[in-house]
Amino acid sequence: MLRKRQVHLDFHTSEFVPVGDKFSKEQFQSALKAGHVDSITVFSKCHHGWSYHPTEANEMHPTLKFDLLGAQLEACKEINVKAPVYISAGFDEKDFLRHPEWRCAVSADKERQKEYENEVHFHLLCFNTGYLDALCSQIEEVMVKYNPCGIFLDIIAPKICYCEKCQSDMKALGLNIENEKDREEFSQIVFNKYLDATENAVRKHSDTATIFQNQGHIPKGDYRYIEKNTHLELESLPTGGWGYDHFPLSAAYVRSLGNKEFLGMTGKFHHSWGEFGGFKHPNALIYEAGLSIMNGAGCSVGDQMHPSGEMNMATYNLIGKAYSLVEEKEPWLINAKNTADIAVLSAESITGDRDVKADTGANRMLLESNYLYDFIDETMDISEYKLLVLPDVSGISREMLEKVKAFLNNGGKVIASGEAIVENNKFLLDIGAEYQGKNEFSPTYLIPHYDTVNGVTEYLMRANSYKFNVTNGEIIASMQNPYFNRTIEHFCSHAHAPNNPEEEFAGAVINKNIAYIGWDIFSAYAIHGHICFKELFKAILEKMLGNEKTVTADIPDKAVVTFTHQEKEQRSMLHILYAHTTVRGKGTEVIEDTVPLYNINCSVKYNKKPRKVSLQPQNEELAFEYNNGEVKFTVPKVDIHAMVVIE
Repeated sequence: MLRKRQVHLDFHTSEFVPVGDKFSKEQFQSALKAGHVDSITVFSKCHHGWSYHPTEANEMHPTLKFDLLGAQLEACKEINVKAPVYISAGFDEKDFLRHPEWRCAVSADKERQKEYENEVHFHLLCFNTGYLDALCSQIEEVMVKYNPCGIFLDIIAPKICYCEKCQSDMKALGLNIENEKDREEFSQIVFNKYLDATENAVRKHSDTATIFQNQGHIPKGDYRYIEKNTHLELESLPTGGWGYDHFPLSAAYVRSLGNKEFLGMTGKFHHSWGEFGGFKHPNALIYEAGLSIMNGAGCSVGDQMHPSGEMNMATYNLIGKAYSLVEEKEPWLINAKNTADIAVLSAESITGDRDVKADTGANRMLLESNYLYDFIDETMDISEYKLLVLPDVSGISREMLEKVKAFLNNGGKVIASGEAIVENNKFLLDIGAEYQGKNEFSPTYLIPHYDTVNGVTEYLMRANSYKFNVTNGEIIASMQNPYFNRTIEHFCSHAHAPNNPEEEFAGAVINKNIAYIGWDIFSAYAIHGHICFKELFKAILEKMLGNEKTVTADIPDKAVVTFTHQEKEQRSMLHILYAHTTVRGKGTEVIEDTVPLYNINCSVKYNKKPRKVSLQPQNEELAFEYNNGEVKFTVPKVDIHAMVVIE
């Protein structure tokens, strides 16, 4: 079982810097204790290419005079801290310089490749060269010498490479280097070879060691990659460009896999990896740890050790402020499974695009609206969910389509948008309407048939839109076009033409247990964030899901709610998380001061009257009412994270 309080200890150290002269086993242990750390990833080899231990498979860092890795492993063992071992795989600057034949050629253009090679950063090596054998020798050496509990391999992913070896091997396979699909196919062949080779290098020496192959993103639907990992670590540094809504999206998919333990990997840094002297506010780390545990994950905090080998106590005092709270809550976290009312079919799993905006927008809407949801791919069972969302993108498989039809026939509810259920200019499902094609006008206007915060008027929709003729069902929103699209021949005002009230047609329809939205509403929300997009989605959700929601809580849009269950202990946990995020500098989203929430009224669907409702770990009992299958109670205060236990 994965431990819940991990540190990922970066140690990328140039050969021009002295290493290890201030390392002390006692000081190292003191830092881990101050941080309430129960697992720490320590380094065998870094991006610079140096090993931090005596080695025959590589070279030890030229300024290191002792076995630093061995000393760290011994220190961890003495205080019952697990210590997986890190090996840089995709980057090895030493070998990049010494072995030009191992270099990844990122471009067929020799001038562009030369520019890349002269840029001041780490450079990629090609797994289709002798480098892979060298890397596997390094892995095996660590396994034999130290028998670690796990191996963490970094900077790995399918890579398009134009090196001579790749071009020659592609030609031998009948693949054309000039063809994009052929290049992608070959990159996957090489990546699969890498995954098999490195897994074998570990498994030859241990059946139990954990293996994680880090590519900075868990690709939805890529089971070849997912199954090569014993667990998953979701790299997501909010201040490093990921933002605070990235981790909930990734976690919502990974937890639906069902058989993978996972960690949420954030950092102690103000910005991102490799930042010496960068610190975030303790409230931010408390929030991020809370976000991990409420989404079914353990925690991992990134740090970078000073080359001297001395651990920074300010860092571990910071980490301890978050991890001491996680430690107190651990009895209610072990084997706790998240509940979800809604499944979202991941657009990434259909398109292969990790940055697809439909997923981002759907995640934000559901997160901000405080619904319980998972993201799924087409292989997963949908029968236990109450509602399925099919967001924006086309390409649903025949198998998935049949699943959706069976889901509808069994009383499940579906919301589709954009081209998600469109093929050959026809709707794939009976929504009580005839598809008429993509609208030539952009932007368009929405007229709601429901209550909105600003009343009924024409709302700007910066989104692709689609026309359809309703034959049966309730039109819940109408659409109007502008007078004309903005062109050099005719334009109006600063941005776009006003709505043309002479023509109005359906924009969204509900027909029994299926709804269709005629805009790429989720993609548009990810880009523009207009409140009218979310109001439309919420109006449809309320009509279709209504009082079937498992959890209702009077919390603001910045708050996050999840609901978990421990089967063995026969108890459930309602998690509420809240902090105010602000943007500092150029696009860095941070948490500093927090504002508590008070007297939060909550209602939870529960199949029998509870014996007890309490705030934990405070062990503060809450008064509650139980009527018609619902538990109602009030949470007196949420100071970043509150956990209510129903048992």
